[in-house]
Amino acid sequence: MNSYILTLVISILIPLSLFGEQTKMYKHNLMPVPSKIEFGNDKYRIDSTFIIKISPKNISELNSYATRVLRRLSDRTGLFFVQDFLTEKSNEKSGNLTITATRKGNVVVGEDESYTLSINQKGIQLDAATDLGAFRGLETFLQLLEVDEKGYYFPEVKIEDSPRFKWRGLMIDVSRHFMPIDMIKRNIDGMAAVKMNVLHFHLSDDQGFRVECKSLPKLHELGSDGLYFTHEQIKEIIKYANERGIRVMPEFDIPGHSTSWLTAYPELASAPGPYTIERNWGVFDPTFNPILEETYDFFDKFFKEMSELFNDDYLHIGGDENNGKQWNQNQDIQKFMKENGIKDNHELQSYFNKRLLNILTKYNKKMVGWDEIFQPDMPNNIVIQSWRGQKSLVESAQKGYQGILSNGYYIDLIQSAEFHYLNDPIPSDTPLTPEEQKFILGGETTMWAELVTNETVDSRIWPRTAAIAERFWSNGKIRDVEDMYRRLDRVSFQLEELGLRHNSNYEPMLRRLTNNQDISSLKILTDVIEPVKIYTRHRQGKKYTQQSPYTRIVDAARPESMTARKFNHLVDSFIKENNEEGRLTLREMMLQWVDNHDKLKVIASKSYIIREVLPMSSNLRDLAQTGLQVLDGKMNGRKFSEEWKIEKNKLIEMSKIPYGQTELALINGFEKLFKSVNE
Repeated sequence: MNSYILTLVISILIPLSLFGEQTKMYKHNLMPVPSKIEFGNDKYRIDSTFIIKISPKNISELNSYATRVLRRLSDRTGLFFVQDFLTEKSNEKSGNLTITATRKGNVVVGEDESYTLSINQKGIQLDAATDLGAFRGLETFLQLLEVDEKGYYFPEVKIEDSPRFKWRGLMIDVSRHFMPIDMIKRNIDGMAAVKMNVLHFHLSDDQGFRVECKSLPKLHELGSDGLYFTHEQIKEIIKYANERGIRVMPEFDIPGHSTSWLTAYPELASAPGPYTIERNWGVFDPTFNPILEETYDFFDKFFKEMSELFNDDYLHIGGDENNGKQWNQNQDIQKFMKENGIKDNHELQSYFNKRLLNILTKYNKKMVGWDEIFQPDMPNNIVIQSWRGQKSLVESAQKGYQGILSNGYYIDLIQSAEFHYLNDPIPSDTPLTPEEQKFILGGETTMWAELVTNETVDSRIWPRTAAIAERFWSNGKIRDVEDMYRRLDRVSFQLEELGLRHNSNYEPMLRRLTNNQDISSLKILTDVIEPVKIYTRHRQGKKYTQQSPYTRIVDAARPESMTARKFNHLVDSFIKENNEEGRLTLREMMLQWVDNHDKLKVIASKSYIIREVLPMSSNLRDLAQTGLQVLDGKMNGRKFSEEWKIEKNKLIEMSKIPYGQTELALINGFEKLFKSVNE
């Protein structure tokens, strides 16, 4: 046995000997999973006398955070704690939970967010080098809460924890559809709960310019439809985020994606105006003119103001999807390129970016951009955000550029938590050397807002973003998908206490669709359908615009059907084991789907909007009827003919057809079940 294996075995056996068999069996609900965790056998019970003590007391943000945690704990348990607000003047001499933080942390890239948490019969001790680390530990502490017949308790545990990546972000697009300040705040709270630390604020695009600009007021006056954040609101958001250890990085997308800018200042465009705010979705032509000195005077004034408003070290300039059409058609631009030896639009955009970099550097900001800004002649003091794939991230790291990954984390594309969870900024087969891997700062999940509103956006962000947050925080070897889903269900429930609406808006949307009729039959169907994936929704019959209704079944449907996932897994288990319990559970589910179609038809007769999914409801009924035949056939030893198989294959293919931009999420299970006949 070599020394490495011996060390590994010892590291496993020692915790088991210290803490007993429960270490093997105990299934915690923590998300993200800590770096090191060892459970014991005891329990620390709490009652209304529970007290938090903080040392030192002079970190106001930690006092406020701990107070909020105390209130959340009270709300979860119903316990009437005597302690109210923790302040510098609090007079507690001892505590059930003692928090020590050496210093106030700076809300910057790379700040220490580590902590240790120890719970035993004597009490609870949370230690951190900074208050930011204490914030992260307090969220772990809350997730550890358990209940039994005797009341609430925390399990005995020792935790040492620190993040894998220093940049763990969520991008929220408020340009396509404006989002109010309460939406931003509740999602900041959700981010803090799962230890994310960057709010990437996408504030401008073709469909809207969303921040007050006092030096260039036409930007928000003409480019926003009156929907924008004032300076005071931006400061409020930054303060709210910073108090939770979260940076706020603004993005102003240029030189393309700039219709709203050029609505206000058409003289800076690469083609004559006038321009109006774009109401459609896609990639559009309007682009800033990179050869005008007035363009850089404009951005000097603009970035000066924004650099003073936003306190983060980083500022994102976008830089993506410039189709170059206006540049190609502008004779002055073509002449400039020829005279300056600029071969193509990529080099011209590099020229533009370098001019902006000089401005941002003057105002002490570091430039971030989408991977289109990665050009051979760009200085390597910029950060590349990769949305097109691992290739550009790897290439930029190999050339000494810092980078963050977003490819694979586009939550607007309605992919599964499993898909996102198994995507990794530094996969196990990375070609990067250990030194090159240091250039990968982390990743960001992106919530583009073409197809969401304030009513639906939380359901697209959560709970899948919690799984992504674990990928950014936890050891890359933690990849147990089934256990992730188990814990994700628990975290999803806990996130509701922060005001997030990913679950609570579901049934009200269905009630609206039924015109306040009984929603049970519609819910049975909607529970097993999902919106179509990737960008398919834009191509299926409906031309979506900024003013379209986002209140249909496709909007109410969850990105990932947990009912369908359960069914598909039950089918796998039943085919493998042919057990009676699985057969009965599947039979119960399918009987419900058989009966549901006629009930839904009654509701649809009074609600026209539901009729677009009736064919899918009919297909579900037919699939379930066939599934019952298979279950009974397996029990009775019936053999099915080749004609039967051909007919049922046709049913499967017909059932794959989307209706209302939604699709049945159980097709995989039914297809496997049908193929298992005669086995």
